Amino acid sequence: MASPDKVAAVEEITDKFRNSNAAVVTAYTGLTVAQIKDLRRSLGDNAQYRVVKNTLTKIAAQEAGISVLDEHLVGSTAVAFVTGDPVEAAKGLRDFAKENQNLVIKGGVFEGKALSADDIKKLADLESREVLLAKLAGGMKASMAKAAATFQAPLTKFARTADALRSKAEQGGAE
Repeated sequence: MASPDKVAAVEEITDKFRNSNAAVVTAYTGLTVAQIKDLRRSLGDNAQYRVVKNTLTKIAAQEAGISVLDEHLVGSTAVAFVTGDPVEAAKGLRDFAKENQNLVIKGGVFEGKALSADDIKKLADLESREVLLAKLAGGMKASMAKAAATFQAPLTKFARTADALRSKAEQGGAE
């Protein structure tokens, strides 16, 4: 029979998996408490970085319907549970790992699909959601302006033709 502490820990981790957009599994051996604190701060409100026990995390992941993390849950493990923009969290982890070789990104899960460490690095190379939305809006605005100009051209030509005919009719009527 499992102890109440372990049952509560599994429930908490299960909730974190269910309420997260993504989860990134890392190895943190060799990082100091101060460095882990800095990592947590660098992730901001976007993600929660938590040192976990592998066995309890495997159980929690299975209860949350995630079976793709088992291979990463060996050795010292911490998970970044991402509730906001996964690109921002991936950038934070990638940048921190560049400065601190002791942080190793093992892999993760995004919307139920497995991610390798390389996939997470590729995700980090993407622009943030806000930048992508701004580019989309700019592209749509440019497309609408182009469409408006395209629709306006025949109307302008029609107006010039109508003006020319009206002018000709007026000149013919004046004689």
